[in-house]
Amino acid sequence: MVEYKKLMDEPNIRSSHVKVTPTLGGIAFFYSIILALFFLKDWGKFNESIYLVPGLTILFITGLKDDLVVLSPFSKLLAQLVAIAFILSNASFTIYSLNGFFGIYEIPIYVFYTIGAFMMLTIINAYNLIDGIDGLAAIVGIVILIIYTTIFYMTKEYFYALISLTLNGCLMAFLRYNLSDEKKIFMGDTGSLIVGYIISILTLKFLALSPNSLKDLPFALENVPLIAISILIVPLFDTARVFTIRVANKRSPFSSDRNHTHHILIDYFNLSHRQASFIIGGFNLIFVYLIIILGSTSYNFWLLTVLVITAVLLAYFFYRFNYSFSNLKRKIRFKRWVDSTKKGLKKNLKKSQTQKKK
Repeated sequence: MVEYKKLMDEPNIRSSHVKVTPTLGGIAFFYSIILALFFLKDWGKFNESIYLVPGLTILFITGLKDDLVVLSPFSKLLAQLVAIAFILSNASFTIYSLNGFFGIYEIPIYVFYTIGAFMMLTIINAYNLIDGIDGLAAIVGIVILIIYTTIFYMTKEYFYALISLTLNGCLMAFLRYNLSDEKKIFMGDTGSLIVGYIISILTLKFLALSPNSLKDLPFALENVPLIAISILIVPLFDTARVFTIRVANKRSPFSSDRNHTHHILIDYFNLSHRQASFIIGGFNLIFVYLIIILGSTSYNFWLLTVLVITAVLLAYFFYRFNYSFSNLKRKIRFKRWVDSTKKGLKKNLKKSQTQKKK
């Protein structure tokens, strides 16, 4: 249908594809999940299906329109906030305690609404931003959903385990076409917004699990927020990195460029889309595994230290090997600043030595 109506994605200066490609693959995600929710509606303890459907529908319409006629960031942000409001109004997702995370236990309801909305908004847009090369969004999504399927199965939250499996089935089927040379299709914003929305819901539910449920998991209760961050390390790190670069260049954080992690891997390391996608997906899986092992014995401070050190090393690595024109200018300015600082220090040192001799 997309080919018949010529609803293609035209390549531009920042595109990683070189020929027109069918988009709107995310439409299949929407009707698959809606159909699954019809059969799973009785599995939820708080009638969650009724709250998921309107949120999914709003983001489906928003993504569909953005793929056909580009929407402004403000319009997409407003639609996301409305969709998030449906989830936050359901008692199943309310976070009452952080289980001793850095000494924090009970939290006020208004703090939950603020943090919950910000967290879901960040995850939705972070996942949307990593959809830049063939296979990456699907592979990272599959890794994240495998982990959440395991977590919710172990905690006997079967509604969320089945939702994770449903979306994973969508992504696995989509991946076959996304990596195809002859029958390629993109998920588009229609798909990335829906997948990001479901992942943000699963993350919120993970944080809202009761202490009794969390006891079945192989890590300390107080480490749950850090485990959630590690599960989403790829989209969160990439978003933080590109936003920082854009703001440093005095540009809007929502502007387009080729500073994403996956762009650097294919532009400066000459990796194929498949190679870059599987490397990033493999890193995500291995990193989560190591953090879960550490989370079973380490305190918050040491686990947070590992996360920070990893983020700093990754940031340095991609900064060191990012040879874009804008980055070269930043490096030249930084080198000049270092040189002038050294000269100033030497000059002051000589001056002070001369004064002492006198």
